[in-house]
Amino acid sequence: MVKFWNPKEDGDPKITGELASQLNIDYTLANLLVQRGITTTDEAKKFFRPDLKNLFDPFLMKDMDRAVERLNIAIKKQEKILVYGDYDVDGTTAVSLTYSFFKEYNPNIDFYIPDRYAEGYGVSIESIDYAAANGFTLIIALDCGIKANDKVKYASSKNIDFIIGDHHRPDEALPEAYAVLDPKRSDCNYPYKELSGCGVAFKLAQAYSKKNKIPYDKLFNFLDLAVISIASDIVPITGENRIIAYFGLRLLNSKPRPGVEAILACAKVTRRTKQTFTHNKSIFSKELTINDLVFTIGPRINAAGRLENGKTSVELLNAQTIEEAKVIAEKINDINNERRTLDNTATQKAIEDIEKDPSTFSKKTTLVYNPEWYKGVVGIVASRLTEKYYRPTIVFTKSNDLITGSARSIKNFDIYDAIEACSEYLEHFGGHTYAAGLSLKEENLQDFMDKFEKIVSDSIDDQMLIPEIDYDTDLELSEITSKFYKMLKNFAPFGPGNQSPVFRTTGIVDTGLAKLVGKNHIKLTVVKPNNPNGAISAIAFQLGEYYDQIAGGLPFNIIYTIEENEWNNNISLQLNIKDIKILE
Repeated sequence: MVKFWNPKEDGDPKITGELASQLNIDYTLANLLVQRGITTTDEAKKFFRPDLKNLFDPFLMKDMDRAVERLNIAIKKQEKILVYGDYDVDGTTAVSLTYSFFKEYNPNIDFYIPDRYAEGYGVSIESIDYAAANGFTLIIALDCGIKANDKVKYASSKNIDFIIGDHHRPDEALPEAYAVLDPKRSDCNYPYKELSGCGVAFKLAQAYSKKNKIPYDKLFNFLDLAVISIASDIVPITGENRIIAYFGLRLLNSKPRPGVEAILACAKVTRRTKQTFTHNKSIFSKELTINDLVFTIGPRINAAGRLENGKTSVELLNAQTIEEAKVIAEKINDINNERRTLDNTATQKAIEDIEKDPSTFSKKTTLVYNPEWYKGVVGIVASRLTEKYYRPTIVFTKSNDLITGSARSIKNFDIYDAIEACSEYLEHFGGHTYAAGLSLKEENLQDFMDKFEKIVSDSIDDQMLIPEIDYDTDLELSEITSKFYKMLKNFAPFGPGNQSPVFRTTGIVDTGLAKLVGKNHIKLTVVKPNNPNGAISAIAFQLGEYYDQIAGGLPFNIIYTIEENEWNNNISLQLNIKDIKILE
């Protein structure tokens, strides 16, 4: 698929030059800072040296005072508290954090994760009945509940109070809960709006700690859960999230909880935290990064909720010993392997169905339905179809008596708004700009699909349907040094809002060492023709279509990130090429 290379606007040359001089760094690095809105030395110091003291006062969040007031009453009276959360990574980490933190102050606490298939998304009637039957008088709902108006009323009729801690977009009418914590509330003045669901749970624990003069050191032991949620829920790694992510990663690398250690062991990931020298032999470090959380830890935590019950994931995260954790992690790893088979099969079937129907290629959306697909994998399938066809995408399956769908979007298109415009056909929907979930009756499916296609067609620009690769700036290969890369690493943790810098280099050639590796990858060494001593190795995943032209000596342009490549205890810099344009 042809991609459009989109350069970011360079920073003001005067500001960039002054910042480079004041920080004594390369002009290119200073430009990366200015592009991220960092224009002074003080801002740069805060960026490069995150500080937990810069976390916002949790009581700036609307209803936080009421939430803490209700918790203090419950804990003083030793009421039974039920911590309720969604079955995905964000929900299960939020439940794990809240349950573990408050258990020290009230042993009459338990947790509940709904069954994806029997109860569906959000607060369920079954959970409220369970709470009433077992004497719970307070439910803390996390990463869900912002649209649970009827369920909260039902709970109230059974003398059960609700504290809701969510981060999804609310409707105009909020649930009549004792407290509703959601930075996206229109009447909430909390300075940072992009917290994860677990991030909101963290703020609740922070507020309780502040009110009751509990040292924050206890709270900060849960930052590992918060960063796992930030990475897995794809929220921006900016502002407060960046502080949480920075220290959460430090905790994961220095003292991971048994559940995380067990996941890494199942995934055969060796965690090493420092570079040491023994008998003149180097042992090189590989610290866990946001990518490790997104692609290794997150999917395994997610797997239990996708195919069985997310309660297993909470049990893993709460495990006290590595022996206990290993048993649960191995079970979850088996579930994850099954999940991979299911989503690969469903994805292939979806592609076959799309390719058989020529009319789909004239549409602005990708909409597919198969009642046999597992509800727990349709989100993954939607992501893969969005990547392949680059259209706003919804994948539907049947669950109990309803059709459920998982939606994914493309850059600059708000799929939540498009779904909301078709809400007359829906039983439930919720989510974000780029990802959403929905459910509807089977008789409304075709009407919904027709209207959704029309809404998207009327509002989307054809140019938006061409995938873009943003790049930060041009870079010469000669600028890529160990000193440059060492400074570049300080921009981490990387993620939405602070992506790993992407560079463009033009007019390069291969040194004659290019070869195809794996299924469709190119391993090569690139160089500027006028500087043969500046060669650097590179890998181009899924770009094997360009091999013949590159091996034939044609010059080309590349867009890439810079990374470390470890082989036989040697670490070297390499380019991770995102796209190639051959120069004829």
